[in-house]
Amino acid sequence: MALPAVLQQLSLPVIASPMFIASGPELVTEQCKAGIVGSFPALNARPAEMLDQWLTEIQQSLAAHRAAHPDAIIGPIAVNQIVHQSNDRLAHDVEVCVKHQIPIIISSLRSPPKDMLDAVHSYGGIVLHDVISIRHAQKALEAGVDGLILVATGAGGHAGGLSPFALVGEVRKFFDGPIALSGSIATGDAVLAAQAMGADFAYIGSRWLATQEANTSEGYRQAIVESSAADIVYTNLFTGVHGNYLKKSIVNAGLDPDNLPQADKTTMNFSTSSGAKAWRDIWGAGQGVGLMEDVPTVAELVERLKREYQAACARVMAAGYPK
Repeated sequence: MALPAVLQQLSLPVIASPMFIASGPELVTEQCKAGIVGSFPALNARPAEMLDQWLTEIQQSLAAHRAAHPDAIIGPIAVNQIVHQSNDRLAHDVEVCVKHQIPIIISSLRSPPKDMLDAVHSYGGIVLHDVISIRHAQKALEAGVDGLILVATGAGGHAGGLSPFALVGEVRKFFDGPIALSGSIATGDAVLAAQAMGADFAYIGSRWLATQEANTSEGYRQAIVESSAADIVYTNLFTGVHGNYLKKSIVNAGLDPDNLPQADKTTMNFSTSSGAKAWRDIWGAGQGVGLMEDVPTVAELVERLKREYQAACARVMAAGYPK
């Protein structure tokens, strides 16, 4: 199956994943200017009225960049929508995205309803749904999504427990459409590896946390740079869904990362009226943090990923397999 037109003209096969708090207009704009898909969670724009302002700001910045650099490859904008009964903003946020004709919607937690899919499809937009299991993938495809984001073990934030080899391989047995793979992807080598095992795109999240444009604190960035895979804790305590978090932030919260209690999945709450988040200083990050040793600009990072990707391609070709 051919890729949707909106995903055919990228500088690198990379979709930047939407990150809680960290993804804002500046980060997304620079990701798109670098020629990859830039994204943010709709819920990062608070209050709800801010979402329209953010999208206007990003689209105007990209239009100005396109006018000044007519030959530049500019990536599309994607907005993440949390499809959960506690998200009292969903209808509003989808309406705003439809108004702006956002080309890519990333749906999470539950398969998107038909009216949401119809609204996005009405102007030619596509919906990519993130999943951690084969069952979730099948349900999303039955609902009518256009592509899948496979969140494998080691991904930052909410993450599954399946090997990327198993997850991609099984999904490819019944789906030949667009697939992005997530899970500890922080280098150009890993981008190529994602494609080699059957994905179309690498879905990169944690690496953007330690960039100059990310809306992250200096402490958060430093913790990313100083950590390794051994410093990542997998728990469902903070949101009700299992995810990966930096051990340092858990310790800073006064908790023992080796003895965390289990949370009830029903504790998930994405309501804008729920007040301050109890765990806002718990820092999500994937197992690839050991490969993140500096805080570049987005432009610098994408150029580095391109060089690494090209070098990996050349290295594989030079190996001369199969004999």
